[in-house]
Amino acid sequence: MIVVLRLILALGGLTMIGLGGWFLYDQLLAEPSITTATAGWLLAGPVLTDLLLMPVAAAAGWALSRLLPSSLRAPVAAGLVVSTVLVAIAVPFLWRAYAPNHNPGLVDGDYLAGLGTALIVTWVAVLLAALLNAVGKRWQSQ
Repeated sequence: MIVVLRLILALGGLTMIGLGGWFLYDQLLAEPSITTATAGWLLAGPVLTDLLLMPVAAAAGWALSRLLPSSLRAPVAAGLVVSTVLVAIAVPFLWRAYAPNHNPGLVDGDYLAGLGTALIVTWVAVLLAALLNAVGKRWQSQ
């Protein structure tokens, strides 16, 4: 049963990837002037994420796992993962302000302030989780 469900999900995912590729191919054929910009957009995200952002997050996680007590490791690891994802999502919007053909209705928010707020909320939640973890360990020891 599980194998069948996995096959169905895999086929659905592969179908969506093929459909997305087909639509992208149609778009690139319709407007060849955006081919370079689209190729840059498709390549820059994964390259920057895989070569810069993720190694920095992994190195920070490794260093913190050596420095932090065991009660703080899980909350801090979760905070690092969430922070990394938030930054990865925010980077295109932060750079979009300098791109040509600005769409005023699409990217008119203050994304730097939004990213800062999301990171603050994330790390306050990490501190609360660490505090609850410490309190829980004290109650278990009594």
